[in-house]
Amino acid sequence: MVKDPICGMEVEKERAAATSEYKGITYYFCAKGCKERFDKHPEAYIETKEKEGDIKDREDVYEEGTKKIDLPIKGMSCASCASKIEKGLMALEGVMKASVNFATEKATVTYDSKRVEPLNFIEAVSGLGYEIPHEKITFPIQGMSCASCVNKIQKALGSLDGVVKASVNFGTEKASVEYIPSLVNISDFKKVVSSSGAYKVIDVEEDKTALDREKEEREKEVAILKRKFIFGLVISSIIFIGGFSKWFSFLPEGFIRFISNPFLMLILATPVQFWAGFQFYRGTWAGIKHFSADMNTLIAVGTSAAYFYSVSAIFFPSFFVGEGLKPELYFDTAVVIITLILLGRFLEAKARGQTSEAIKKLMGLQAKTARVIRNDEEIDIPIEDVLKGDLIVVRPGEKIPVDGIIKKGSSAVDESMLTGESIPVEKRVGDEVIGATINKTGSFRFEATKIGKETVLYQIIQMVEEAQGSKPPIQRLADTVAGYFVSVVMLIGLTTFLVWYFFGPEPAFNFALLNFVAVLIIACPCALGLATPTSIMVGTGKGAENGVLIKGGEALERAQKLNAVILDKTGTLTKGEPSVTDIIVTEEFSEDDVLRVAASAERGSEHPLGEAIVYKAKERNIALDDPRDFNAIAGHGIEAKIGDNQVLLGNLKLMRDRKIILGDLDRRAEALSSDGKTPMFVTVNGKAAGIIAVADTLKENSKEAVKSLHKLGLRVIMITGDNKRTAEAIAKRVDIDRVLAEVLPEDKAIEVKKLQEEGNCVAMVGDGINDAPALAQADIGIAIGTGTDIAMEASDITLISGDLRGVVTSIKLSKATMRNIKQNLFWAFFYNVSLIPVAAGILYPFFGLLLSPIFAAAAMSLSSLTVVSNALRLKRFSPLI
Repeated sequence: MVKDPICGMEVEKERAAATSEYKGITYYFCAKGCKERFDKHPEAYIETKEKEGDIKDREDVYEEGTKKIDLPIKGMSCASCASKIEKGLMALEGVMKASVNFATEKATVTYDSKRVEPLNFIEAVSGLGYEIPHEKITFPIQGMSCASCVNKIQKALGSLDGVVKASVNFGTEKASVEYIPSLVNISDFKKVVSSSGAYKVIDVEEDKTALDREKEEREKEVAILKRKFIFGLVISSIIFIGGFSKWFSFLPEGFIRFISNPFLMLILATPVQFWAGFQFYRGTWAGIKHFSADMNTLIAVGTSAAYFYSVSAIFFPSFFVGEGLKPELYFDTAVVIITLILLGRFLEAKARGQTSEAIKKLMGLQAKTARVIRNDEEIDIPIEDVLKGDLIVVRPGEKIPVDGIIKKGSSAVDESMLTGESIPVEKRVGDEVIGATINKTGSFRFEATKIGKETVLYQIIQMVEEAQGSKPPIQRLADTVAGYFVSVVMLIGLTTFLVWYFFGPEPAFNFALLNFVAVLIIACPCALGLATPTSIMVGTGKGAENGVLIKGGEALERAQKLNAVILDKTGTLTKGEPSVTDIIVTEEFSEDDVLRVAASAERGSEHPLGEAIVYKAKERNIALDDPRDFNAIAGHGIEAKIGDNQVLLGNLKLMRDRKIILGDLDRRAEALSSDGKTPMFVTVNGKAAGIIAVADTLKENSKEAVKSLHKLGLRVIMITGDNKRTAEAIAKRVDIDRVLAEVLPEDKAIEVKKLQEEGNCVAMVGDGINDAPALAQADIGIAIGTGTDIAMEASDITLISGDLRGVVTSIKLSKATMRNIKQNLFWAFFYNVSLIPVAAGILYPFFGLLLSPIFAAAAMSLSSLTVVSNALRLKRFSPLI
């Protein structure tokens, strides 16, 4: 036997679903999906020194020293910027994978921390003309006694994701840290310093949260764009009136003559060109240094051509037209284009801020303080100061601050903000509570078990952020096109200029210049870069709001292609724990009598069926007796003395062995068995008293979920290790199309593979460790969030609440998102493909029509806004529609 390097499942070499060779060693996989994941990045799973079978046991654990980091990027203007940064990061030694998302303005980098560090990423991105925002802070540390303390703290600070550089000075007793505020903050520094020994960070105010910083940055960007737009609007209005004075003859003649002065136009246009439009020049210069071009290049070249032609025409008019004639000035074209593009950027920035509202909502859910018991006193402390093991008091109406286990009291807790389930959940001693959920009725005390980045809320936020930053396969086409687009457009623009200059009507230069500018402006690939990521951001965010966590764009794209869904029975279709379903009694006994003696006999039992009977008795408030002379009969049942009565509880074989006369109970037991239930006979002093039937009951919404899956045109298949009779009884109740019964845990992935070989696109829904290989093999693995961590790791989609209707939601959301992406891509491609020829003047020979550069700028801005607005329509998605 060897271990699958992805999920850790033991595999027989002869029965392996797939194999792969890496560095001379053959690795064996339980499922095709595991092999595919391995083949993408084998170095991320296997170290050279590892021998066959000695491997990592989960997908996301890379070799020692390998890290993954999300970096905010400032200064991107289109998809080609993202492509340029991606290539720049990938060129660094030690970077295994880099993905840059234009819409989220983030880069996700997987790297070997032994060979490269975040400081190198900042330098590389800065060298390309963009910025990774980072800050520097100095704070005092109390408790250092020697140089080893310095090394220990410095190493601890440097180990935090988001810390670029850390330096600790023993002489001044201060630490200086360069860090990326969206990834790490002061509270993290305090915790890591404290956990390094008897050290303490003093006199430092709490830093702003990542949410506050992001909001602040976004508002700052919007404010700058708004200011520049208003300035440009005022100036361009004046210049436009001066340039087209004949349209404004109703205005005073002196005023018209004044603003029509070419030198005044030059004075007014210059600050718009070089202050309001400075960002375009900055981006162009960065591109020139690296022999590349982006939309900044198109705008800067286009508007500069109009501006500098007009300047030259003022000072050297005879060079362009005959002596004594006035050449046309195009200051209006340059400043109006810049103003319209700034307007587009301003509206786009505001709209893009709405695409990440789901993350903002999730981050805003967290409580700010916690009421903890320390030294027998209740004190309110910031949530960042809560420690594992703290006993926390929660009163009615309050938010639960962190994750933990109830130690005293009970209540109903509203978990709708995380699970999408509106009905409050009853919580008692021993039950788990999740941070950010709301306590409704009672008060209770609970022990903090997960804090900070360990909490469910933080994990959900991380998963949603990763999903929003991911790229689905459909994005590859857009990325490829955007990578070459600007260069092609520059060539088309130059060709347009030459054709009009040599073959166009007089004044040929004017026509050539205007059409050249129009081509450059109309072709900016902003819409192309925003088409996919904005929809992914809104779609995955909407999923999180409905209790569905989608790992990435690839999963979101694949889910819409599904035509078959396999549902694991136990814990997925059913509750995963047996409960009493029927109590059948003879004439001499009542239901409570039978339940009392059976539960008393099973009192203290750890067998699931026995626990179900005891739970039912407690539910009915039946007082139980202590059993005497207890005897477990292996494979058959139990016997015990309850009071003065000898009680026997067990299966049909036990009854026959003891020669108990069952009468009609035998037939009734057979009917219960046919319905997928487990009947247990109860006898008192040798007489048949009744039957207690126990079954793993269906979840409340299982039938509704299966019905909805059928409406979507999917085949629904149930897989279980149970016997065929029990499985078919369950399947009949929920209208399952096909049953795969008596399947061993290690064979579930094989059954998934068989369905795939029949031409099906398969989703597997499960919750257990034994489901992990099947989840990895399936085209889409869907894990029940109430299940195990390993199942969630192997899956593509997680249902937080465990409600099967989430499967329906995820498929509907996938279809809606992909439809939205295709609409966006169609309009982005259609816009560029159809309007570039128009801007080049293809309609002029037939209809005498030309596209003004001003209208080209308006159309370009409108196209980006249209794409973002269309993506925002997904916010209206409802799983009920």
